[in-house]
Amino acid sequence: MQLEGKVAVVTGAGSGIGRAIAQRFAREGAQVGAWDLNGEGVAQTVEAITQAGGTAIACTANCADATEIAAAAKATRDAFGEIQILVNNAGIAPFVPYAQITDAQWDQIMDINLKGPHLCIREMLPAMLEAGWGRVVNITSSSVQSGSFAQVHYVTSKGGVLGMTKALALEFAASGVTFNMVPPGFVDTPALRAAPVDIDTFSQTLPMKRVGQPDEIAAACVFLASEGASYVTGQTISVNGGRYMGSA
Repeated sequence: MQLEGKVAVVTGAGSGIGRAIAQRFAREGAQVGAWDLNGEGVAQTVEAITQAGGTAIACTANCADATEIAAAAKATRDAFGEIQILVNNAGIAPFVPYAQITDAQWDQIMDINLKGPHLCIREMLPAMLEAGWGRVVNITSSSVQSGSFAQVHYVTSKGGVLGMTKALALEFAASGVTFNMVPPGFVDTPALRAAPVDIDTFSQTLPMKRVGQPDEIAAACVFLASEGASYVTGQTISVNGGRYMGSA
């Protein structure tokens, strides 16, 4: 198991990609702090992990609030010890035409999608630096490579995470802590199912002619969180069925 003995936090673990990452990490031997604002959803994630023989704790937290992040981190540390792996997955992806985006909507998406990862990293990085080992994986978006209709605020927030990841990777490259990112493409999640998109039709425009699965994102995260990725930092693994070949 690639993550045996490691303690990992996965934000936005109450459904979709975050749930798949938490479950995959547990199968790989990690003790998982599954965090989400949706308490019921994250409890279901942890129940599935424990029923499968894994180890996890559910933390209900707003991952854009420093006080709630600190409380969830304490609960995770109290249960398992110091946090060594962080996957910043929590986020929202609303569709709003640019001219209709309100200041409140803009601020909300920046708080959750951009400020949130910063706050989580700031909470966990000191212990990683002290230990000389850590892994941070940020879930970005293939829309940073392509743009996305009626999602200017979303794409902007994820573009900020891309820049933050590269800057952190450069600053801490010699520390033993790595920073990488996974931008999902068209992935079958509850959020996608609720979006104004014809999934079957759009999937046929992709090179692989199918929608992706959350566990395919999780597999990339396992690699980046593993010992085998010790010489990988500031990089992007684009899990998108060949949709975009760029390096952003």
